[in-house]
Order: sequence, then C-alpha cells, then structure tokens
Amino acid sequence: MKRHEPLFDEGCLGFLDHRKQAKMQWFRGPNQSNVNNLTTVRHEDSRLFRNKMKEYTKDKIVELETKSKMENIRYSHRDISNFKKGYQPRINIAPDEKGDWFRFSHSLLARCRNHFSQLFSTGSSKKMDGI
Repeated sequence: MKRHEPLFDEGCLGFLDHRKQAKMQWFRGPNQSNVNNLTTVRHEDSRLFRNKMKEYTKDKIVELETKSKMENIRYSHRDISNFKKGYQPRINIAPDEKGDWFRFSHSLLARCRNHFSQLFSTGSSKKMDGI
C-alpha cells in the first residue's frame, strides 16, 4: 500500500487559522487597516507555505537519492514517478440515456446496472433456432 505523507503539519494549520482570523476581522469591519492586515497576512502565509513546500521537496529528493543508493531500485522508481506526477484526482464520468454527462458514483452505478440489465434481457429473450 502507498503510504500517505502529509505535506502540511500543525504549523501550516496555524498559518491557515491566522489567515482565517484576519479574513473574519476584515469581514466584520472592512476598513483600510483591516484590508492592509489581511494582505500582509496573506503575503506572509504564502511565503511560509512556499518555504514549507521547498523544504518538503528537498527532503523528498534526499529520500529518493538514499533509496536509489541502497539498491532499492524498484521502490525508488515508483516513488520518483509518483513524485513527478503529483496528485491526480480520479474522475468518474459517463453519459446517460439523454447524452448528458454526470459524475456521481451512485448515478454511474445505476447507469451501468440499467445498461447491463438491458443487454442481458435482450440477449436471453432471443430463442436460438436449430439447437
């Protein structure tokens, strides 16, 4: 199983809380000082997130180098390809009877169930002559 390695830790959650508090303060009183405070907080937090991402990538590169030096080539190539690809969400979409597209899993399952039941019912209802 692939192990999930979180990029964000408690420090990042603190940054997000700090940004959220500044935004709520701006919502309560949208004056110039709150706007300036919000922009500085966003700027600082973005810088801290960028530094956190750089630190994570450097650590990941060092980890991949040590895996390849330990002659664990199979796992190092798998991790390198996962690292290069990044996060790729899975999207389930299919057309319905009208030709519209939908992507909810329960709708997709219902569509497949209806489709295959129609296929099997027409195939089993035909009589085979000569057998």
